[in-house]
Amino acid sequence: MNLGFGRSYLAIPGPSVVPDRVLRAMHRASPNIYGGALVEMAETIYPDLNAVARSSGKVAIYIGNGHAVWEASLSNILSRGDRVLVPATGNFGLGFAEAAQGLGADVSVIDFGRRAAIDMNRLEDALKRDRDHRIKAVLAVHTDTATSVRNDIAAMRGVLDALGHPALLVADCIASLACDRFEMDAWGADVMISASQKGLMMPPGLGFVWFNDRADAQHRNADLVTPYWNWTSRTDGGDFWRKFHGTPPAQQLYGLRESLDMILHEEGLENVWQRHHALASAMWAALEAWGQDGVIEMNIADPAIRSHAVTTVRIGADRGPALRRWVEENAGVTLGIGLGMATDEDPASDGVFRIAHMGHVNAHMVLGVLGVIDAGLKALGISHGSGAVERAAELIAGV
Repeated sequence: MNLGFGRSYLAIPGPSVVPDRVLRAMHRASPNIYGGALVEMAETIYPDLNAVARSSGKVAIYIGNGHAVWEASLSNILSRGDRVLVPATGNFGLGFAEAAQGLGADVSVIDFGRRAAIDMNRLEDALKRDRDHRIKAVLAVHTDTATSVRNDIAAMRGVLDALGHPALLVADCIASLACDRFEMDAWGADVMISASQKGLMMPPGLGFVWFNDRADAQHRNADLVTPYWNWTSRTDGGDFWRKFHGTPPAQQLYGLRESLDMILHEEGLENVWQRHHALASAMWAALEAWGQDGVIEMNIADPAIRSHAVTTVRIGADRGPALRRWVEENAGVTLGIGLGMATDEDPASDGVFRIAHMGHVNAHMVLGVLGVIDAGLKALGISHGSGAVERAAELIAGV
């Protein structure tokens, strides 16, 4: 008998669960894009995007995904041949480096592997060697969605300031915004990027670039910027169409307005962060219990550097596909695949899966996923410790 019929659950780290009320807000006929209700509503989005990012700067909205805003951010601050430094902690840090290289930047990568955060001593050493200050930007991923490591952006700013290095600090918060605490101004990020399909509880399609005055000053001399990516026309007023360099994504904007209302004006951003922390802690407690007498292991051992949005799990190449297939076919739960975790023994990253706990997620969703995984481990005879779901439930009960 198959128990997978009913409403399925996508427990992958993006696109995340979209609230029904956000879908309803988007389900409307195309409005007048030259004036009236859409234009008035859209103006309310910008200050709330700044509130989510804890930014006092400007934010540009793009029609695109996370890869699009990699390109948008870089083209606005770099000239061809500019040197950038990328401390990478997984697949998406390396992807950010490839995007910069593809635009013609001179890219240096410090690869910290797949199971560790950025080492500030190694970052400091690399910046010290740049005596002529040729490095124009340091590109860092706050949460790498592939490895689930969370990096310390504030500490990176501390290293730059202590050395008096003028490089811009660019933070990729695509997987962390509205999930993990992020303070753009207080932590000293000059540019920050994110997208709609994760913590902002939206379908893919919108990308965002926040920037401060330091970044805007460097932008004025950047020769990579093109009319479409140029953030000046998108943020400095003028006709409404200029904010999107053409037709605005009207339905997406209505959905974003609804999701920002939920995050900022109903639950509250601090409460959103606390919810993610509590649910992530329950997830980790279950995984630790399974791993005590079995083959399951969290990719990031230190909870202090784990993402509160996604957890990457190691289970072995001979077990990962079977477990993912069982939970999807028999219980309607889709787990995330391994990304960028290939080894000679596991070239397809099959031994890794990822569980998202980001955005529109609550206790019963997390406990449901854990219960289904527990059933899958039992059905497939995969060795695991006992009491995992009970451990998670006890943590949630104590909140």
